[in-house]
Amino acid sequence: MPEFERKEELEEYAVVLDYLPTGKSGSAKSEPVTVLLGENKFTLLEAVPKPGAELKVGDRVYIGKGDRDKIALIRSRLNYSEITEGSRNELQHLIPEIIGRNEQKFVDAFNKAGPINIREHALELLPGIGKKHLQAIIKAREEKPFESFADISQRVPLLQDPIKLLTDRIIVELKGESRFYLLTRPYGKPHF
Repeated sequence: MPEFERKEELEEYAVVLDYLPTGKSGSAKSEPVTVLLGENKFTLLEAVPKPGAELKVGDRVYIGKGDRDKIALIRSRLNYSEITEGSRNELQHLIPEIIGRNEQKFVDAFNKAGPINIREHALELLPGIGKKHLQAIIKAREEKPFESFADISQRVPLLQDPIKLLTDRIIVELKGESRFYLLTRPYGKPHF
């Protein structure tokens, strides 16, 4: 969807999915850790906060190169099965917030998405979009590019909430249940 970038992009910002002040249970070290979700490619990360940094679920933190104010180091990349149950629950709430903050990027995805092979269109990978919705979206965007999620909902009859469609697709990709990765950076798999 967003311009199918093939190069590896580093995350600049992330949101806190979970904060474990005493670390993971069963870990040899008792240091605080946090589970993060990158805002650009929805990368799941485990990080160590700086001493004294206060973090809570939903906080937006800088994790790019350079001086970080709350994160000391990114320990590892995680797959969906490695994140805490609390993190999984927060995905349903925090992914829509990230999408909302980057609305134009995702609206542009609806405007620019194309076929991924001779049988499938990228938009059909969104849960709930079949051939009829696909044709309605293509027809509407040919008349005039979409300007917002509200515009998409208004001009494409009976289409579910675009943010929910994107959220559901992102979670499918994070779980590793897809052949194509359009919105996330796949964990341990070659990406489209």
